[in-house]
Amino acid sequence: MQKHLNFLASAALVIGIAAPVWAQDDVPTADTVIATVNGVEIKLGHMIAARASLPQQYQELDDKVLYDGILEQLVQQSALAQNFEGDLPARVTMSLDNERRSLTAAEVVEEVLADAVTDDALQALYDRQYGDIDPEEEYNASHILVETEEEAIAVKETIDGGADFAATAREKSTGPSGPGGGELGWFGPGMMVPTFEAATIALGIGEVSVPVQTQFGWHIIKLNDTRKAAIPTLDDVRGDLSNEIRQQVAQEAITSAASNADVKVFADQVIDPAILKQTDLLE
Repeated sequence: MQKHLNFLASAALVIGIAAPVWAQDDVPTADTVIATVNGVEIKLGHMIAARASLPQQYQELDDKVLYDGILEQLVQQSALAQNFEGDLPARVTMSLDNERRSLTAAEVVEEVLADAVTDDALQALYDRQYGDIDPEEEYNASHILVETEEEAIAVKETIDGGADFAATAREKSTGPSGPGGGELGWFGPGMMVPTFEAATIALGIGEVSVPVQTQFGWHIIKLNDTRKAAIPTLDDVRGDLSNEIRQQVAQEAITSAASNADVKVFADQVIDPAILKQTDLLE
């Protein structure tokens, strides 16, 4: 099985490899040589690429700790690699092929995506998704929750008799909104259980419902107000639209490349799919 020499298990393994000192006028580039191991160069670009591939917990380490640790790792790997004799095993060469293929394909996609997200593309997608949207109705309601229908009927009679809804909710409601006068705030379609939602929609502003049963108990509902939900602006959804465009353009590029390629799959070779588990074939 393919193995990698992983990055430092802990910062305690870092040794003090001094960072190179450049002349004041020198500007480090990816090709700047940081160290050599038996004449084999380790460049700044190698270190930058190594850091970029680290798990997030390592990315958060101190810059100096990371610098020293990455350099130490590359020095160690280089020294070890130079001790290898003979031909690399298939598990290594095949993995290198896959890695190069994957990274190169990703570069092609990034080139395609470079100019994909334009203002015109964003506006067109926004218009398609939000241009003809019918704003949903939203409701602001309060409720009083009790355990039994008898209790709910009694609460309804109290409200009909002129009792303040909020004060009654604070006194009688067993729900978490009780201390706040039963206020539920604004909600749209699908946010409440169907029975509760249907009863709320049937009310006029200021009206109080008859007892309504849900799996939570019995409710007396008061509709406080209604409004049309705000349609998000282009700036509100710019990030989501950008991601959607990038995904679509990337998929189109992948599909186009594969469909235009001269692909031959040798279906006459009968191979058991389970053979992919046989890593010993790479030895």
